[in-house]
Amino acid sequence: MQPTCTHIALLCHDVEASVAFYSQFVELIEVHRRVDNGVTVVWMGEAARPRAFVLVLIAADHNDVPDPAPVAHLGYAVDTRQDVDRMAAKGHAAGIAVHGPVEAGPIVGYFCLLRDPDGNQVEFSHGQSLGHDEA
Repeated sequence: MQPTCTHIALLCHDVEASVAFYSQFVELIEVHRRVDNGVTVVWMGEAARPRAFVLVLIAADHNDVPDPAPVAHLGYAVDTRQDVDRMAAKGHAAGIAVHGPVEAGPIVGYFCLLRDPDGNQVEFSHGQSLGHDEA
């Protein structure tokens, strides 16, 4: 048996702010929403494959991420270096840029880090061995 990763779940102080962030910056779409015992749960997926892998956003009280946060993050591959630059510029304009864009070599590639509404870091990279092919 080979397990398949289907989702990552994040606790959110303000689930609607997190839905807006992942819609605007990652271009995820809402594929499921429910309320369980008063707790809102939203699944966000990629438009081209909305249920292959989802980000589960759960409204919940929790401790704030330390600042600066450890480099635990969600990673998204983009098609070009210009896409990384565009994401970094959007992050700077929104006041949520954490790092970059920087070139970190052939394994890590060209990347930037943004912070979501709960302090989780989100990486956008090009040229990583896990991501899209070089353009």
